[in-house]
Amino acid sequence: MVVTAASPQSIADQLGDEASYLLDYEAKVSQSLLHLPGPNWVEGNFAQSDRSPQVLRSLQQLYGTGRLANTGYLSILPVDQGIEHSAAASFAPNPIYFDPQNIIELAIAGGCNAVATTVGVLGSVARKYAYKIPFIVKLNHSELLTFPNVNDQVMYASVEQAWNLGAVAVGATVYFGSSEATRQLQEVRAAFARAHELGMATILWCYLRNSAFQQEQDYHLSADLTGQANHLGTTIQADIIKQKLPTTNGGYGAVAQATGQKFGRTDDRVYSELTSDHPIDLTRYQVLNCYAGRAGLINSGGASGKNDFAEAVRTAVINKRAGGCGLISGRKTFQRDFKEGVKLFHLIQDVYLSSEVTIA
Repeated sequence: MVVTAASPQSIADQLGDEASYLLDYEAKVSQSLLHLPGPNWVEGNFAQSDRSPQVLRSLQQLYGTGRLANTGYLSILPVDQGIEHSAAASFAPNPIYFDPQNIIELAIAGGCNAVATTVGVLGSVARKYAYKIPFIVKLNHSELLTFPNVNDQVMYASVEQAWNLGAVAVGATVYFGSSEATRQLQEVRAAFARAHELGMATILWCYLRNSAFQQEQDYHLSADLTGQANHLGTTIQADIIKQKLPTTNGGYGAVAQATGQKFGRTDDRVYSELTSDHPIDLTRYQVLNCYAGRAGLINSGGASGKNDFAEAVRTAVINKRAGGCGLISGRKTFQRDFKEGVKLFHLIQDVYLSSEVTIA
């Protein structure tokens, strides 16, 4: 496959009025404090850890596949939305994706490093595709037929099932802040330890869930709270951290003020010295909490809509310039025409291939 990066002008055009604001910004926290993605990412970052040769091989398969192969960056298609948001809400806009084969074909045509989805989807086509693109089995999901709906994550698959169908990695979600978080954290910790024993890499969706986080702003997207979630995820040895792009900050203080109760612990220097209201600074704080970037940060962000292409490029620029290692793109790609989904993936990947989009 011939890889052609977009010109700097085309990326600037996608950013519109924000081009200079995002492309020329100098971050508050120096990049010298971070472990940054690069061509020798697996060897330079993980070889000194306790990861086994089998895990290193799996990580190299992830980082060595697709249009971003051997750049240190990731572009992943996740399709667990059939459970997380219901199959109807996810696939009615484009019914071809009720068939698992089309999910895998989109990831391949899109030049993705990997496809992350359910054990059912991957198991149904494993013998045809497991050796063509890295599989990531998402182990736990919500269950939305219980009334009233409960924000919980339930194990749908075992690590052994993932290994047997040829997966190179497993993924899971912990809803930090929820009443079920302690149980979820224990389940996922055990699953990740077993995955590493079997030679698979691990990815944690470090999401927040608590009604107290929804105040005048949505502090589920606050840099300080999501940063701590990232730190907890890295602590249970997630090799890659998945987090939503931050849009605000000051979640600790906002929750305490709204509830009249002390909440968590933070430090004023987080807000005065380590962050600002600039999205690159907010995202860099997320990276800093991933053991200064030793666990690669992949972001998502922004609701699906008519400006998906520009929003995806914007998110990629912020993630890359902050020191993250890529994007995970689901509904923006599969809830549209197949060719348009491929185009969106390529636009995202062009940001990471462009030498003009530098680390801030």
